[in-house]
Amino acid sequence: MRIEIKNNGPYFVSGTVPISEAVITPVEHHYEYVPGDEVIPGNAEKYYLCRCGKSGNAPFCDGSHAGSGFDGTETAENLPFTERVTDVTEGSTMALLDDSRCAFARFCHRDEGDVWTLTTADEDEHLRSEAIIAANECPAGRLAMLSLEDKGEFIEDQLDQEVVILQDPEKGVSAGIAVRGSIEITSAAGELYVPQNRVTLCRCGESSNKPFCDASHVGAGYVDGR
Repeated sequence: MRIEIKNNGPYFVSGTVPISEAVITPVEHHYEYVPGDEVIPGNAEKYYLCRCGKSGNAPFCDGSHAGSGFDGTETAENLPFTERVTDVTEGSTMALLDDSRCAFARFCHRDEGDVWTLTTADEDEHLRSEAIIAANECPAGRLAMLSLEDKGEFIEDQLDQEVVILQDPEKGVSAGIAVRGSIEITSAAGELYVPQNRVTLCRCGESSNKPFCDASHVGAGYVDGR
């Protein structure tokens, strides 16, 4: 399973990667993924996903990038997560690593507080569990919880490989493409991005951190029509 980024064009997904839709849904003071509409590619073995935000057949490419002047130049740093970390929040048993790569999915908020506050309160077993959930449900992979007791291992299960098209009706927009399970992503120049369990790719065409989502879909008011 792999994703190849085409120069100023779409994402080419091959290897029979499962694809689905999920709706970012507020529940009290936290968020949950609720299954959305069925997403059926024309060819389950390989398909092209829109990257320019102009397709009339979203989330799939319809060739609109060719006539829209889409500039898909990739600007994101290709470094391991631990080298991108900009902030560390420590509790008594674990530390939250944060690389600031935000897709504005808001899963870092739980009923009892945000993930940073919860991490510092990890003496409480319930709050510790809530902090871990908040970190691990961040689709951008911005957050990762590191154990301070278990040989510095990350507290996270390896996800199944899949592509999830995100919708965000609370904000009135369509969100990015969540890529789970360390699927290989290759740049337009043929360089392999460092694999990561959770990343979110831009599909509105406006990110300043291409190919990754930086929440520009919110300001752009991007809606894919699904």
